[in-house]
Amino acid sequence: MKFIDEATIGSVLTLPELIPVMKQALIEFSLGQIQQPARKIIEVPGQRGFFGAMPAASAGSLGAKLVSVFPENRARGLPTHMAVILMFRPDTGEPLLAMDGRLITEWRTAAVTAAFIDAVASPDVKSLAILGAGLQGHAHLEALAQVRDFSDVRIWNRTPARAEQLAQQCGGRSLPVQDAVRGADVVVLATASSEPVIDGHWLKPGAKVASVGWSGMDGAELDAVTMGHTVIVDSRAGTQTESGNIRRYNPVIRAELGELLAGQVSLGPEETVVLDSIGMACEDIAAAALVCDKLASQGLI
Repeated sequence: MKFIDEATIGSVLTLPELIPVMKQALIEFSLGQIQQPARKIIEVPGQRGFFGAMPAASAGSLGAKLVSVFPENRARGLPTHMAVILMFRPDTGEPLLAMDGRLITEWRTAAVTAAFIDAVASPDVKSLAILGAGLQGHAHLEALAQVRDFSDVRIWNRTPARAEQLAQQCGGRSLPVQDAVRGADVVVLATASSEPVIDGHWLKPGAKVASVGWSGMDGAELDAVTMGHTVIVDSRAGTQTESGNIRRYNPVIRAELGELLAGQVSLGPEETVVLDSIGMACEDIAAAALVCDKLASQGLI
């Protein structure tokens, strides 16, 4: 079976193409056009790590992702999230190829947030707070720049030096967490914190918030006040099983993101809206299918 490495994926996958693909996958999922069981996650004994299996099937794509999450890899100089995606022919079930899933996981997460912000944020928003200066912080800066023009970018990280480095790279400012959040039009939390890193009272009325960090099924990077606003999830079933933000506070879930993107739900511009995003197999498989199409068009597979 042919294996596609990360360098090859990075040579053909682009965020401007990926964002609409994620939007369509989310819509199809919420419309019931994708078969996707709840992700199965097990703890790796003695390693403080997690291992998950994520299959999905639609009319046009069939595959599964095997993913490992090892938070302590930061101290080892290794990615915390690594994965392999297996693709099959949707008409016959024949194995097609395998590909590295790390970059796809990174970019599809940020692309989903970009689809959310494009749907709910005013076209003239200017201020963006990124909490967490790791891979997802970098990826979200790049993805959100595809949908909005942010002139005021604030960065916070538990380690200030990392925030300062990312702020210099993007022309933003490294700030204490409260200063970063106050007055921001858009707030993205991409931390590995198991406890809230913000106070919901800091949020500007009408702010749009995306939480993509994960530290286990009982960890929550958001607080009760923040989760008391309008809550959107990528998957009702998935977040109720896996998201500490949902499990800890049991908020009212207004809609799935796919329902919002399909126009089944409307939100007022004055609403403070929170996206709780855990990531789904259908996103990975749709992104992998895009990579396959790009490689096939170039005669590489």
